[in-house]
This record gives sequence, structure tokens and C-alpha cells, in this order.
Amino acid sequence: MKGQILKRLKSENDVISGEALSSELGISRVSIWKHIRKLQELGYEIVTTSSGYRFQSSPDVLFPWEFPGREKNIHYYDEIGSTMDIARDMGRKGCPHFTVVIAGQQSKGRGRMKRVWLSSIGGLYFTIVIRPEISPALSHKVNFAASLVLTEVLRKNYEIDAMVKWPNDILVEGKKLSGSLSEMEVEADIVSFVNIGIGLNVNNDPHPEEQEAVSMKKILGREVSRKEILSKFLDEFEKKIDSIAYDEIISEWKKYTMTINRHVKIVTIDDVTEGLAVDVDENGALILELSDGSRKTIVYGDCFHKEP
Repeated sequence: MKGQILKRLKSENDVISGEALSSELGISRVSIWKHIRKLQELGYEIVTTSSGYRFQSSPDVLFPWEFPGREKNIHYYDEIGSTMDIARDMGRKGCPHFTVVIAGQQSKGRGRMKRVWLSSIGGLYFTIVIRPEISPALSHKVNFAASLVLTEVLRKNYEIDAMVKWPNDILVEGKKLSGSLSEMEVEADIVSFVNIGIGLNVNNDPHPEEQEAVSMKKILGREVSRKEILSKFLDEFEKKIDSIAYDEIISEWKKYTMTINRHVKIVTIDDVTEGLAVDVDENGALILELSDGSRKTIVYGDCFHKEP
């Protein structure tokens, strides 16, 4: 109902009466008043006059009603442990394809290799539940598709020179702007769901511990609408997923990579490998050339670019 009230207020250039809103939306004037009071508390600038209400501006909020057409599949929390945990539970309970869990803050945000993802106010933190009809062998390409789409959204809409670092970080001038994490569950050799969790530094100031991190605000010298970024990303990612050519994703992703032809260190739970990154194969694995001239295929791990 709050979304419907906002939509009607935004469509009117002048004051609209509580009586008119009550009649159009089929609820009492008292209910209209209560909804508007709540919207005002949430940061919406709605002027109340003796003759009705006039909309002035919206805060940069990520409530479901701010994403017309997606309201039923958007779940927003001011603060939770991790969007991945909530999305996993929803996925197991049968939530629809392209369900999105968003957090204002995360107390237990995480990245790959169980690393902590610091999630301060002003950043964009969300997980999407994808239900592709694919075999488990193709599931990792969904994550490559997500980082590809976000990179293109940043480049095309904000003129940010975003590049990808294997397997799925997004960097600007060598500093981390975004990271993602994926989880999959399988039933009878078919993917039940793939969850893609993304953290993007938008208007937050990266923690002093994150010396190699940067935010969009820092790059652009101004604050950016998180709602606008997420809307653009969801629209483009949904298009990509609905028409995805799995045999082309890696080659598209490689157009923006800054890992190939770099000396790198790959860290896993059990091993550390160093070498020259010579390619990313059709399955998304990193091909390293080692000091003795041999080659090694790296399927997973944290990748660190080494200085020339």
C-alpha cells in the first residue's frame, strides 16, 4: 500500500487530498494518514497541508516498493547477519526465481574462503536466488555472468573504468570496488538454485583495514543512488539470465579482465600457487604458467595480483 500511495503522489504535480487517495485506493483516510506518517519517518519528503499531501522527494532507500514490478520478490532488512544465509533459507523453502534479499548492513557478511566482508552503511549488499534449468557443471557461469553484467553497468552508466579480477572481483585502478560469492544446491543432478551474493562499495567509506578498497563515491566525488544502481543491475542481469548463452559467457567476461598476462598468487585452504596467468578456460578455470614452464589449472581460490 505504501508503494501505491507513493506512486499516486508522484504522479500528481499538486496536492492530492486524503479523501481522493482513500477513494482511489479503497482504504480509510485514517489508514492513508498512518501510511504517510510512516513514509515520512522513513525519510520521504511528503508535505502535509490542510487540503492534502504533496510529494517532494525520496531518500536513497531499498524498500520493495521502490522496485516497481519486483515488489513481491524483494526482501529488505535494515540489518541482518548475511543476505546469503537468508537467501539460502528462502531457496530451500521454494522462493521464486529472481528473489532478491537486500541488507542495509550485514553483521556477518562474508566473501570467498570464509573471509569477512565488512558491510558498513552506504554500501549495496544483496543476494539473488536464481533457478536456472541447467546441470551443476554450468552453475559457476552464472557467477561470471553476474560480474560481467555489473561491470558493464558501472562502465556504461557511471563511466567507471571497472575491470574484473578472476574469479569475480571488480577493480578500479587496482582497488576493489565489488566482490561476489555464489552457492549452489542440487536435486537429482539438476540445479535447484544458485545464489549470487554481491557487495558493492557505493557511498560507504571502506574500513581502514581495507586499504586496497575503493567506493563509487570516492571515484566519482559524489554520492550515488543505490536504488538506481540495483535497478539497472537487476534489469540487465535478468535479461542476461533469460537469454544466456553459456558457451559465450567466459569470452565476454575476458574482455574486461585484468588478470590474464599478470603474475598472480592463488591461495586456497590447502595450497599457495604462483605463476603467470595465461588464460581463463571455457569452464572458468584460471590457467597458470609456473616457473618451470609447466601449466596448472586453478579451479578456485583467492587471486592476488603481484606487482611486475
